[in-house]
Amino acid sequence: MVFGLFRRRTQPSEYALYGAIVAQSRQAAFYANLGAPDTVDGRFDMIILHAMLLFRRLQGEGKEAVAVSQSVFDIFFADMDGSLREMGISDNAVPKKVKRMAEAFFGRAAAYGAAIDAGDLNALAAAVDRNFFPENSTPAAAMALARYAMAAGPALAATPVSDILAARLPWPDPLAVIEGSNHV
Repeated sequence: MVFGLFRRRTQPSEYALYGAIVAQSRQAAFYANLGAPDTVDGRFDMIILHAMLLFRRLQGEGKEAVAVSQSVFDIFFADMDGSLREMGISDNAVPKKVKRMAEAFFGRAAAYGAAIDAGDLNALAAAVDRNFFPENSTPAAAMALARYAMAAGPALAATPVSDILAARLPWPDPLAVIEGSNHV
């Protein structure tokens, strides 16, 4: 109980930042136009993609950004815990499922980050295809989502960290990213 006095309290802006990730991840264009699966897993993968992009942007931005990133990550997984419970998953199974979800997050973040760091759109599309479409490869949809992720990085990088911490995120328009390319 005493140790709780020394914990950093989650700020409303951190909830707003997580809300901005979720709101963007729910954009109908991802599912109707870019081909993301409109399933529980597909929506989880969209949140992972956006959270990973945000966390990458906040890297190297100082102690406050690190604390905010950790808080948003914690909010994300508390939300996943609550969602699993709402779906009727037993209390005993939830921690195991959340652990698998965290492992999925770190694996996807590493694969996506490596491809983005290399500027390799094809590698990013392959990673997206593996994760979003594990049973039926969907290269066109994976490429559209990879193009979106590649466009989001520079948009976030060009935004002052103060705007990002205030949950003013300049996510690209998913449809604008695929204009000029074949729609899925």
